[in-house]
Formats: sequence, C-alpha cells, structure tokens
Amino acid sequence: MADFAELVAATHYSFLDGASAAEDMVARAQELGLRGIGIADRNTVAGVVRALRAWRKACTSAAEIGARPPPTLVVGARLVFADGTPDIVAYPVDRTGWGRLTRLLTLGNKRARKGGCILGLGDLIRQAEDMLLIALPQSSARPCEPMTDAMLPPRRADPGLAATLDRLLAAAPGRVWLGVTMPRSGADRRRLMAHAALAEARGVPLLATTDALSASPADRPVQDILTCIREGLTVRTGGRRLAANAERHLKPAAEMARLFADRPEAVAESMAILERIAFRLDHISYQYPDEPIPQGWGAQDWLEELVRREAAMRYPGGVPVKLRALLDEELALIRRCGYAHYFLT
Repeated sequence: MADFAELVAATHYSFLDGASAAEDMVARAQELGLRGIGIADRNTVAGVVRALRAWRKACTSAAEIGARPPPTLVVGARLVFADGTPDIVAYPVDRTGWGRLTRLLTLGNKRARKGGCILGLGDLIRQAEDMLLIALPQSSARPCEPMTDAMLPPRRADPGLAATLDRLLAAAPGRVWLGVTMPRSGADRRRLMAHAALAEARGVPLLATTDALSASPADRPVQDILTCIREGLTVRTGGRRLAANAERHLKPAAEMARLFADRPEAVAESMAILERIAFRLDHISYQYPDEPIPQGWGAQDWLEELVRREAAMRYPGGVPVKLRALLDEELALIRRCGYAHYFLT
C-alpha cells in the first residue's frame, strides 16, 4: 500500500467552506494512518495554531502508550484570487518562506474590507521564493472579492489553468504541482487523463488530493448547512448549490491508491512534497522587541549592571547577603529564559 499525505485540507477557519475543526482534521488523519496532513485554509493561516496544539497532544499521547506517532503536520494557505486565477495552495519550505506567505496574506487583507483578502497572481509571483505551489483546477466554492482597477497588478493574470502553470513555472521552477481530485462525478477518469496530459505538457507532477473540506463523510450535513448560509438559501432550496456527494473528506492511503490506480505516481507525489517541506510551525515563537542598550553591552549584562548600581544606591552600607542571593537566583533565571529585554523595559 502506498503512503499518502493529504496536502489540500481546509478547516472551519475557511469560513463557510470548511466543515471540521483543525483538531478533528489532525485526529482523523492519525486515525486513517496518513503520513502527513497539510492545513491550508482559504486566504488565512488562522487554523494552524489549533492544528499544532492538537498535533502536540497527539504526539504526547502516542509516546505514552507506545503507539505510532501522528502524521507530520505541515502548514500553508489556500490562495483564492480576485483576478480569475485558479486556486493555489502555498506551502513554505522554511521560515523565510513562512514570512513571505504571511506578508502576502497581509497585503491581501489590507486591500479588502474586514474579513476579505484581495490578491492577484502577480502578488504571489513576487513572493513565490521559498514556497511550494499546488495549482488546483477546482476553484473555491466561494468567489473572492473582486479587485478594482487600482488594485490590479500592471499585467492582468490569465485565469486559464495552463497559463497559470506557465507563470508559476517561470517564477518557481521545480516547485509547482497540479492537484487533481476524483470527486466521483461520472467523468473522473476523463478529467484525470486531461489533467495528466496538461501536466505532462507543462512538465509538472500530478498530485492526488481529496481537496478535503471535512474530516469524515459524516460531516456532510454540516457542509450543506454552511453552503446554504453562504448562499442565503435553505437546505430545501439549495438544489445544485449543494455538493453532489460527500467525497471531500480525508481518505486513507488505500482508498487514494484505488481511486488513482491509473496514476499511482500522483499518490506517491504527496510524499515527495512532504519531504521537501522543512518548515514546522513550532520553529517560530514570540520574540520580545529589543530594548536599546549601550554599545558594547549585551542585554543580560546591561540588566545585571543596572541591578548592581541600583542595589548599591539602595544599600550604601552593602547589599544584605540574603538579598544578594535572591538577586543572583532571579538574574540566573532571567538569563536562562532570555527575558533580559523584557526586564529592561
């Protein structure tokens, strides 16, 4: 059985699109035995923190009982564009790439009303370094807020999938994939062959994905309700606005291998991508802003110097032994934790 990592998975932070919590997606991926789970929400990275918390908890539990560790968690974003470009999932390969992705999302947020994000393909092209990019033939169910002429880049992007791949390859050679799904719509094999032909013509690998919006098929009723809220309809009047089936959920490797029997390399490609993503969310942490300190001093040394001066002024006859011991203990703790700049403030 081939290993598989689902790299196009949304949570309910893809507001009115995703039907499952990030914690449920991580737990279900572990239950299915997936090798990896990629959280990529619509124009946001808001869901990745809860996913990381759930992943850490799963690691602890697995270690305590000697079970198989949870799937590797990678984090990115599904970029939904305002210029007609097909959706693109972006994964940073390192911390620099994470910075580029978050700057890109900040740019899109600043252009839009609260809760919106306005991006064009050109914006991604300018930040594409240090990211792996998965172009998706199926765009998001909810269109993005349109751009005004003032917001558009100098060259309008061609919304066609082939042209999008061409531009991505020019900006990120060797870092572009074409995602494909098997939605059981009646024309799956024809669609797969057509996308395979396009990928071969452009020299990009195919990537098998479920384009998951939920953890399991049991979440289908929630998905229908979210669609109706988004479209301003009721379940009775939703009609063809509702999904034809409950296929956009996480699937095990065996099922993916069966669905993509004509293109097994598309399933294997998920592991190739997973192995290239070195960035993990726990690589970053909050860093307190630096306080100005005199030239030639380190923050900790300057803090200890200020404490020494103040203690000498407060106790001109000599610092009591008990207090000196307490100061030494506290300053040692501050040094170990790296909190000198905070105490300088």
